[in-house]
Amino acid sequence: MKRITAIALLAIANLALAGTSFAQSNGVAAKVPFPFAVGDKVLPAGSYTLKPNSSHVLMIRNRDQSAAVVILFQEDGKRSPNGGKLVFHKYGGQYFLSEVLCDSAGMHAQLPASKREKTAQVQQAGLGTSGEILVAAR
Repeated sequence: MKRITAIALLAIANLALAGTSFAQSNGVAAKVPFPFAVGDKVLPAGSYTLKPNSSHVLMIRNRDQSAAVVILFQEDGKRSPNGGKLVFHKYGGQYFLSEVLCDSAGMHAQLPASKREKTAQVQQAGLGTSGEILVAAR
């Protein structure tokens, strides 16, 4: 009886892990209409796939060109019940990826501000040309 219970628990645990890895393997897809920075790298406009590689590591890959970046992220408590979205900070004509929110893929990632973003933020502080831009993701 104990053996059957142990096998059943193991099967349930494997199904739970498979479901989690399946959701993560799909990642998030989005079409970004402008070039943007992630960390110290500027990526071109285009279609992107964003996937967690492991705990707190996000892979961002352009599906049209050979552009990709890997960055660390923190879990974000925010939710996006109306579909996924990418949140960008805009300073002047520069865009910086800030958050990835997608309930269906189980991603709620907050990306750290890079030195480039902090510099742009300081430069644009007095001009009032900063803002937040949302891009739909699925």
